[in-house]
Amino acid sequence: MMRLTPGIITTHKYLHKHIHKYLKSSHPTNKPLQYYFSTTTNDDDNNTNYYNKVAFIGAGMMAEALIAPLVHDKVLGNESANRITIHDVSETRMADLSDQYGVQTDHSIEGCVDGADLIVLAVKPQNCEVVFQKLRDINSNNYEMQQKATLLSIIAGVPMSRFYNHTGIHKIARSMPNTPATIGKGVTVFTTQNIDEDEQEHIKTILRSFGKAVYVNDESFIDMATAISGSGPAYVFLLMEAMIDAGVHMGFSRGVAQTLVHQTLLGSTLYAMDTKEHPAILRNSVTSPAGTTASAIYELENGKFRTVIKDAIWACYRRSLQMGGRDSNVGPGRAFVPPVPTGEALIERNSTDGGSNAKQGKK
Repeated sequence: MMRLTPGIITTHKYLHKHIHKYLKSSHPTNKPLQYYFSTTTNDDDNNTNYYNKVAFIGAGMMAEALIAPLVHDKVLGNESANRITIHDVSETRMADLSDQYGVQTDHSIEGCVDGADLIVLAVKPQNCEVVFQKLRDINSNNYEMQQKATLLSIIAGVPMSRFYNHTGIHKIARSMPNTPATIGKGVTVFTTQNIDEDEQEHIKTILRSFGKAVYVNDESFIDMATAISGSGPAYVFLLMEAMIDAGVHMGFSRGVAQTLVHQTLLGSTLYAMDTKEHPAILRNSVTSPAGTTASAIYELENGKFRTVIKDAIWACYRRSLQMGGRDSNVGPGRAFVPPVPTGEALIERNSTDGGSNAKQGKK
């Protein structure tokens, strides 16, 4: 079993101590650590004042992931907490979020959405019909909500046509976030219907509050993104789990194995983003002939690692289509091949990102 040397321990304690000392001196508040790394700014008054009331139906993990930066970063203005009203079937959950973020609560959907110009649906897919019925009943006597309110969905697998047909609301935005959004490092793919470009930018500002926001102009991309970025963290965690377990099996303590694997995955991702090289080039640069890495890659390829990953992503995509009531007989070897979406994903890139081609060591 490997032991950490005094030098490693001292360095780790030094960094931990001084990072937190810096954060404490620079940000003398009680905010959670993740919100010091927010991706939003508050410079544009038009963005902060665009929505006067935001109603959240559902207050689960992803809803909180969005509420937290909206409040802490004042995305909706200085009174962001007062502009947010939440409704959830759990009274305890509503009370907890109200205490933590200062947002308003309402015990009914009717009260929650009353006067709202943005309604965020954050319920489980199986609970959609109940919410649809409530919104449909409200809209039957509320022409202003039908025409002026915008519905933003963060629900997996539910197409915009269902929101439009079952709620009576005309302006729809469908998004697919992922769980790293809970620490402000997520990526959210979204598209819209009956929403002009100006409001699209305001929606992007809101979604950017918990990570990167990617707009696509064809809804087909949302189900595809569900299979890649939406469920993608689970694939990474499974790989992470397997690598850690292998490390423990070889003799590392679990804590050391976790550190090695976490930093390897993080560093490799950041390195790929920085160099902007094709993954095959990066992989080849670490793989020397007849070396240790080559032996490992041989086993992965022999076990059809690529094929298993691709099949898993296709299976996820098909399930997303099934949940939306659409033809899921798609993918390699299937009778029906989905048409290529008419639009291309418009990815927001950080123009300040710089590439570098540092030398890489082969193993």
